[in-house]
This record gives sequence, C-alpha cells and structure tokens, in this order.
Amino acid sequence: MHPIRELRESGHATPEQFAALLAEDVVMHSPLLTRAIVGRDMVAKTMAASSRNRDNPGTYVLERRLDENTTFLRWRGTIEGHEFESMELLTDGPDGKLSERTVAYRPFPALKIFRDKQRAATSDVLPPDMWDYPAA
Repeated sequence: MHPIRELRESGHATPEQFAALLAEDVVMHSPLLTRAIVGRDMVAKTMAASSRNRDNPGTYVLERRLDENTTFLRWRGTIEGHEFESMELLTDGPDGKLSERTVAYRPFPALKIFRDKQRAATSDVLPPDMWDYPAA
C-alpha cells in the first residue's frame, strides 16, 4: 500500500504528516489550478485540506504499481453527499518520498464544490492567480 493512501485512509491527516512523505521539491498537478503546486509546504497543506474537504476518507477501489517509482490510485467517496471520484499517479523519488502527484476528479459538479472548498481552505497558501487565468 502506498504511504499516501495509508495516511489518507487513517482519517484527517495533518499537513505535517503529509510533509513527512513528500520530497522537498515535490510537484502536484491538479485540474483545480492553472499551474502546478511546487514545494513540500504548499503541497502538504493542500493535500491535508483535500482530505478534510471530503465527507469521509472514502474508499480506494484500485491501487496498481506501474513501475518501481509510479503508483496509480483510484478513489471513490462523497462531497456534500454527492458522488466524487479521483484518479492519481504518484511518482516516488529514489529516497521513497513523493516527488510528483498528478490527480484528476469527476464528476464536474462535485469538482466545482470541491474547488470552492479547496480555494477557501488554502487561501493562505496558494495565490489567487493559481485559481483563474487573467481576464482577457
């Protein structure tokens, strides 16, 4: 079992618990944002907020090791009582710490609820220009 999955299934993990599993220069790609999040502190706080913003820990329905460094996870749960699902690729560095996370979510209406909650929960960490493109 990947350590990120294990931590998420334990309940509402703290940013410090996530940080212990992350490389210093970890990169997180999310459809919520206009660009990747880079750095242990920002990614740890974002991942902890993500766990808190769902109704419960949900269920991992699939975990597959794709190669020695890459794991695929598929998760199902709810947000505000609505079906919510994620799929993610986790890439570990040579030290075993997470170096890159790429995540996708569905369905879109649930993603909108999640995005609003994440934006509010990470306003002290992620700058406003990561949430929207500049007005044309």
